[in-house]
Amino acid sequence: MQVTSTEFEVNLKKYLDLVKTEDIMITVNGKIIAKLCNPNDPISIISGALKGKVPADTDRHSLREERLKKLAVM
Repeated sequence: MQVTSTEFEVNLKKYLDLVKTEDIMITVNGKIIAKLCNPNDPISIISGALKGKVPADTDRHSLREERLKKLAVM
């Protein structure tokens, strides 16, 4: 979910309750400046850390194959 910084400031409690079920992107002038995620959801934490570092079209099978190819070369 994306919300403006003003909307986030005005309805802070609402978004703190919502973050339990979904990530919230905070925007200023249409650009994402922050991501609010549930710290108890390991998938959100990992995906947030990898965002922009792994191509969007990559899946776990292709990553596994790539690792196996590198091991075979060694």
